[in-house]
Amino acid sequence: MREKKMSEEEKEKKDELEKKTEKQEVGEKEDERGKEENEEKKREKGKAEAVVNIYTSFNNTIVHVTDMSGKTLSKVTGGMVTKHGRLKANPTIAMFIAKRVGEQLKELGVGNLYFRIRAKTRNPAPGPGANAIIKSLSREGFKILNILDTTRFPRGGPKKKGGRRGRRP
Repeated sequence: MREKKMSEEEKEKKDELEKKTEKQEVGEKEDERGKEENEEKKREKGKAEAVVNIYTSFNNTIVHVTDMSGKTLSKVTGGMVTKHGRLKANPTIAMFIAKRVGEQLKELGVGNLYFRIRAKTRNPAPGPGANAIIKSLSREGFKILNILDTTRFPRGGPKKKGGRRGRRP
């Protein structure tokens, strides 16, 4: 009787060992598949492209990031970063804006950027934050593909406000 019981217990132990080894083999196969999927995701991460629309006036800085079809990925303004109204157009605040945008884009897997800079209509130059944003994003590891100035300027149209000597306070 004891010999039969021992042999039955030994059989059960052998069966358990076989099941464990099968589970380990299956687990190893799943790990290999997971590694391959992660590598494919990493390769695709650097390929994604986005358009960074920067609007800089002398009072505020707005960064609106879209994918290539125009769908919004991220939008950060100077007021979201600082509570002081006078600092919203500051290059230092623009760097913080770029940092926030960069973190959000890295989560989405964007690696290449097109920049569209826009200043207030009729202004000859963009505000102080535009260069700081581009520089900060390039330092964070994004590849810059193109920089385009999309500032609007009037072509005729109605007369500008103010008289012959300009607008006086």
